[in-house]
Amino acid sequence: MIKSYEETVALVRDCLVRAGSTFREDKKDAYRRAIAAEENPQAKWVLETILENAEAAQEACSPLCDDSGIPHLLLEVGDDGAVSGKTLDAIREGVAEGLRALPGRPMGIMGDDSHRIDQSGGLSPDSAGVEPAPILLRCSKDGVTRLHILMFGGGPAIRGRTYRVFHKHSTQVVLDEIVSWAREMVAQLGCSPCTLAVGVGRSHFEAASMMLQAQADGRYDVQSDMEREITDRVNAADIGPLGLHGNTSVLATFMKVGPQRASGVRIVCLRPACCFEPRIATVEL
Repeated sequence: MIKSYEETVALVRDCLVRAGSTFREDKKDAYRRAIAAEENPQAKWVLETILENAEAAQEACSPLCDDSGIPHLLLEVGDDGAVSGKTLDAIREGVAEGLRALPGRPMGIMGDDSHRIDQSGGLSPDSAGVEPAPILLRCSKDGVTRLHILMFGGGPAIRGRTYRVFHKHSTQVVLDEIVSWAREMVAQLGCSPCTLAVGVGRSHFEAASMMLQAQADGRYDVQSDMEREITDRVNAADIGPLGLHGNTSVLATFMKVGPQRASGVRIVCLRPACCFEPRIATVEL
């Protein structure tokens, strides 16, 4: 059934609030498993506190973190679905209303290109001044049109990396490089345990889009062999929650490999999503 403009706005608004305030159940279970397995009392306290914070945020429909995030949108379109300019307008209006309802931290910079770069244009007092990133589109596998909203914080963007890896005809070479990057990133990020989001593509754009889709598709209770290897090897570095050492530096790895071409390089995008990320919710439109 086709939703009206007003219905779409309301659905997107509520979805954004859920994304910014709620852990999915598989993530809560991942934290519970980590707490049960943690032997370092300081690390265990951090894990327990993060989970308690998430439960309080969900109950109050309030932000999981003071850095409430930048909306990143993945729109899946069903076989018989149609996306018009009006649909996109309704999604953008729903995002704006959701940011005000959450509320998101007012951190949108005003002004022209130069002003936005050097922050001389001033700060918008409106939570909706934080505009969403460009929408990523893909076909739905089950014919349902749905929107995934992810709230991206600043810390993982600072520590993340998109770069080429010379694969030398070996998957292991690429995995070794990802693990090397991840150990450095997790140690520097601070707000761990992380969820490592990995995209492998033919260009920077494709690798970054794979990274975003990996977070939409990934589950903490379903891990591939490559994902499990990356997680286990980074955890072996003994970084731990908030860098306090311990068994859990990484809760899981979400990895998506896109199409590849005959070339000596693979472009890898790695985002060390913080202890609150992926902040994600999904709604059918």
